[in-house]
Amino acid sequence: METTLIPAGTVLVGLDGSASSERALDWAIDHAVREHRQLTLVHGLEPMHEHSEAREILRHAREHCHGVAPGLAVHEALWTADPRAVLHQLGTGAATVVVGSHGRGPVRSLLLGSVGLSVTRHAPCPVVVVRPYHPGVVRNGVLVHAGERSRPVVEYAYRQAALRDLPLTILRSPDDALGVAEAVAGLSEKFPEVRTRTVSGDVAHESARMDLVVVGSDDAGVVGHAQCPVAVVPLGVAASPA
Repeated sequence: METTLIPAGTVLVGLDGSASSERALDWAIDHAVREHRQLTLVHGLEPMHEHSEAREILRHAREHCHGVAPGLAVHEALWTADPRAVLHQLGTGAATVVVGSHGRGPVRSLLLGSVGLSVTRHAPCPVVVVRPYHPGVVRNGVLVHAGERSRPVVEYAYRQAALRDLPLTILRSPDDALGVAEAVAGLSEKFPEVRTRTVSGDVAHESARMDLVVVGSDDAGVVGHAQCPVAVVPLGVAASPA
């Protein structure tokens, strides 16, 4: 695996040439620009597989990046290894890992699909799974599932709402009012520009009209049911400054 091309604090996006990875690339470009970070394009290559297609996927992605965000610094990385180990290793130095929700198969799509979803529970940095969603639906901003031990998750959600100038909906469990209060304490003062509301409900249902859902790694199972991009945040990770 090549690691010399991966700068610290980068936004990593997994690519395999599928429509799902193209959606992930667009999301990652926008996120990197908003966070003032560099972008790294990552492609998983099968052992003994021809490199020409991999190079073409990365070339196409790089050209797309330059067309959409000409000032964005873009890097590339090819690797051949177990996807879980690679994602964990790359994520250690990354700010965010972005993957699509459906790839081109269990082998060719090493960072995407079911494998990508499985690593959201263990990645050392936030992982965004870009779920398919209807672009014509009016959306209501960022949704975060708050509760006991969710302070870093809620702070990450506040930051994303602030970066995107979106309202924040805090989803609470009916029996965990104290946990929610602890999770949000002081964040309104830290992010005064973010408009908030608190509701009870189901993450999957509420996600139908959201731009982004933010959950902790202990809630990663909702990724498979959400109807918009989902950010899975390790419980020990706080929102980092731009």
